[in-house]
Amino acid sequence: MIRFACVTGVAAAALTATALSVLVSGWWWIPAAALLALAVTGVHDLVQRKHAVLRNYPVLGHLRYLLESIRPELQQYFIERNHDGRPYDRDTRDLVYQRAKGTAAEEPFGSERDVYETGYEFLAPSIAPVPVPRTPPTVRVGGPDCTQPYDMSLLNVSAMSFGSLSANAVRALNHGAALGGFAHDTGEGGISDHHRQHGGDLVWEIGTGYFGCRTDDGAFDPEQFARTAALDQVKCVSLKLSQGAKPGIGGVLPGGKVNAEIAAVRGVPQGETVVSPPYHRVFSTPRELVRFIARMRELAGGKPAGFKLCVGTRRDVLAVCKAMLAEDVTPDFIVVDGAEGGTGAAPLEFCDHVGMPLTEGLMTVHNALVGTGLRDRVRIGASGKVATGADVVKRMVQGADYTNAARAMMFAVGCIQAMACHTNACPTGVATQDARRARALDVDDKSARVHRYQRATVHSAQRIMASMGVSEPGELRPHMLYRRMDPVTIRSAEELHRWLAPGQLLEEAPPDWAADWAAADPDRFSA
Repeated sequence: MIRFACVTGVAAAALTATALSVLVSGWWWIPAAALLALAVTGVHDLVQRKHAVLRNYPVLGHLRYLLESIRPELQQYFIERNHDGRPYDRDTRDLVYQRAKGTAAEEPFGSERDVYETGYEFLAPSIAPVPVPRTPPTVRVGGPDCTQPYDMSLLNVSAMSFGSLSANAVRALNHGAALGGFAHDTGEGGISDHHRQHGGDLVWEIGTGYFGCRTDDGAFDPEQFARTAALDQVKCVSLKLSQGAKPGIGGVLPGGKVNAEIAAVRGVPQGETVVSPPYHRVFSTPRELVRFIARMRELAGGKPAGFKLCVGTRRDVLAVCKAMLAEDVTPDFIVVDGAEGGTGAAPLEFCDHVGMPLTEGLMTVHNALVGTGLRDRVRIGASGKVATGADVVKRMVQGADYTNAARAMMFAVGCIQAMACHTNACPTGVATQDARRARALDVDDKSARVHRYQRATVHSAQRIMASMGVSEPGELRPHMLYRRMDPVTIRSAEELHRWLAPGQLLEEAPPDWAADWAAADPDRFSA
């Protein structure tokens, strides 16, 4: 009864204000209009059947939906502490912003983190640190079958497609890569004019949709692939097996989003829905996978060829290694994407519960290659929440040769972690195809920010390594990274994990690897 009385009262007030506007003064039309709008809203809330809250609390119930819509902003700006936000805390975001702007990125008064919290990790400084090298190191990517090796930076732009990112964001990232001499992974959406405008080095990634090198029925087109891979700007070619945020599923690009430009870039019909299946047509076994990598390298004229995956099981990784041994074919690189990675949008259950986190996935791939005697032929990249110099060093301690960053690079071009990537309503013009919103992103300004952020982060990694007594990344070892197990116990990564010796699996697999090694089959992936 109370809700009916409230609506009736508002309606009566609206009628009174209307009468006053006629009899006394026209200014009464202002409150009359407002009260009439509230009365109409209240009547609508009472009779609608979709929202129980609005039926029980007409008009006032809308406050619940308003507050819910701005909850992320309230949480991010007014509630969360500097170090407990998700996916990236404020300290990390501020660090990226400051480095992108070229400011000091220093913290007063000591760490805000609880260094006695279980899981806290730290790198071990040396009593005898070494000078910081004058030039940033690079990693030579290219195995014995590669004729055009590429020198990869320690930090590069991870895979993000045009379509997921705006044209201006792609331009800014690529221009930044050109300024800094690091690589820009295209993502699986193909190579657009925006990738090519500024001439930055590209890692061309293809996925199950084979965008940019597909036949009319969606199969792989070797001739198109060879033509595009021949571009001087393409330095490496990569086959995406899976990605951290949503391993094991494909994707759907609704026809309404397939405009003329995206259709041309991806090689698909304009206005038609495009489905990327969860599986590849070009291989179905580990042996076929490594053979296809060899074919990609040949079609690319000897440029480095590799693949990216979010690790599922150690058995599958070992099956691929057995196939490499059987075929005497190795990829030039493997990018390990952690389950904590991901831009754009993915099903919540996949984000939270599917795929191996980067630490375990990275060490699995590294040890599998070491144990089979193949590590010196394959470079490993690490991708998944890499944002700081400490992140870069930690991942190299765990087995990576270089790292890739996606969301941190988005921060550098202006992303504010609004969590609206999938809505086409990105407030900063980074993850949208809305031309009006994307216009706000100034390419020249943001490309300089990308360059400064990458340069400062690599320099930070160099400073950290120098403090550890290390001049080159290859000198990093597992005993240099520690983790707190409880309030009184710490263990190094060397103590916590099994680290295989070169060729150890070929001689006698250790007990905790023996079952997976025996079950790994180069002609079959595990179910």
